[in-house]
Amino acid sequence: MFRLNRLTDYAVVVLMQMAQAPARRVSASQLADESGLPLPTVSKLLNTLARGGLIASTRGASGGYALAQDAGQITVASVIQALEGPIALTACVEGAHDSCESEGICPMRGNWEKVNTAIRTALDGVTLADMTAGFADFGGRPVVETAPPGLEKTLEKGLEPVR
Repeated sequence: MFRLNRLTDYAVVVLMQMAQAPARRVSASQLADESGLPLPTVSKLLNTLARGGLIASTRGASGGYALAQDAGQITVASVIQALEGPIALTACVEGAHDSCESEGICPMRGNWEKVNTAIRTALDGVTLADMTAGFADFGGRPVVETAPPGLEKTLEKGLEPVR
């Protein structure tokens, strides 16, 4: 099954919260309160999203975090890449760090690249603005599961929780 990790899902939730008022600068604690996510998780996400160029941080009394560009310019692909690296179903993709030993002679490489390209293209076609359409109709706050005890430590270590 092709599946995004939970941190990537949470990153979309945080970005959707920020997209509701793009000119507003928010703190990690504000985003944690608004999204229902644990503060350590939100802090980790904000650092990763800032390194990925999706959000900008400003220090000082009027500082905080804001989207680095318009929500219509932030694609789902860019969020996934910031959190998980290159988008691919197989290691046979340009920029992959863990290519297989048969890469140079594999007859399937070109075929898998077509699939990987199709997926990247589809994800590049969906923006944060698309994801937030209708969001305000539901009160502007997504429904997020309450994190079970110990989840913050699991997420901080970059591990997937056991279900």
